Amino acid sequence: MKGAHQMNGNEAESGSLLPEIPTGERKIEHVRLCLNEDVGSGVTSGLEQYRFRHCALPEIGFEEISLEASFLGRTLRTPFLISSMTGGSEATGAINARLAAVAERRGWALGVGSVRAAVEKEELAPTFHVRAHAPTIPVIANLGAVQLNYGFGVEQCQRAVDIAGADMLVLHLNGLQEVFQPEGNTNFSGLLTRIGEVCRRLDVPVGVKEVGWGIDGDTAARLYDAGAAFVDVAGAGGTSWSQVEKFRSRDAVRRRAAEAFAGWGIPTAECIAEVRAVSPHGGLIGSGGLQGGVDAAKALALGADLAGFGRSLLGPAVSSEQALDEALAQVEFELRTAMFGIGAADVAALKGTRRLLRTRT
Repeated sequence: MKGAHQMNGNEAESGSLLPEIPTGERKIEHVRLCLNEDVGSGVTSGLEQYRFRHCALPEIGFEEISLEASFLGRTLRTPFLISSMTGGSEATGAINARLAAVAERRGWALGVGSVRAAVEKEELAPTFHVRAHAPTIPVIANLGAVQLNYGFGVEQCQRAVDIAGADMLVLHLNGLQEVFQPEGNTNFSGLLTRIGEVCRRLDVPVGVKEVGWGIDGDTAARLYDAGAAFVDVAGAGGTSWSQVEKFRSRDAVRRRAAEAFAGWGIPTAECIAEVRAVSPHGGLIGSGGLQGGVDAAKALALGADLAGFGRSLLGPAVSSEQALDEALAQVEFELRTAMFGIGAADVAALKGTRRLLRTRT
């Protein structure tokens, strides 16, 4: 999995969507930059600080291991989520369709990118119509929480859910990205109250996620108290959106300042442990720099209900459906092998294991 995002247009297979992508649109720019530039965080996920204590006599058959998981009352074939990435143009809509088809085939939950563009422009809605490709898996619609301070309310949130045919909505928190984004919206005041209103009034579960700088335990506690059904920590260790926006910005001050924040954020492992400590039963997604099934196993053992993967899947998703399917299959195989290595027959046993050790602080 590591390095999958580094594929560029020349390396892509014949089925690549990348050559079809026009330039000049923000979502397209984001895809290109994530594929072709060094936009990684200067912080590691913290998962490397943990290791599993091997069990030489697992007393289970490898083929008997179950990856079945539960999230907010929904049963999934795997404990995995394809994290919200893109949409809003013809080419990124095709990426969403490919992600949806493979997620359905393999039993992963699917998050779509911010549906704001489609809420504002009806003609963009088809780029988020993933249900035709994914009729049974959980789908999570996505909007920027800050838009609740810029004219969006419950009606627009419901519209985003309807466009994606979603089972849930996640509101993303991306304050630093908005600061560095040329067209950013930076009024984050009073958002907790507005988030709480959406949680109370929307017909589907509402969660909150970061985009790569992490959610700490105290913040998670406030979100759960406000009515959030789940938190996706989206911790530091993967993509740094200040670095992404650095490459887009023509503001010399912001471009230079972005370097000061390359190492900003709370490592993913730290976030998962903190959030689970403040809410033993709240929905929890662990994402942010996960590089494969062993990282996913660690995230689940630390307390996450689902393990989320984003940029590491973007290269395969742009390349071909086969490449994406193989990438997901590899994550599943690695998780199953890690579970076999500690004698965990199912996800519940993995989450309750005492074989995850912290090797350094």
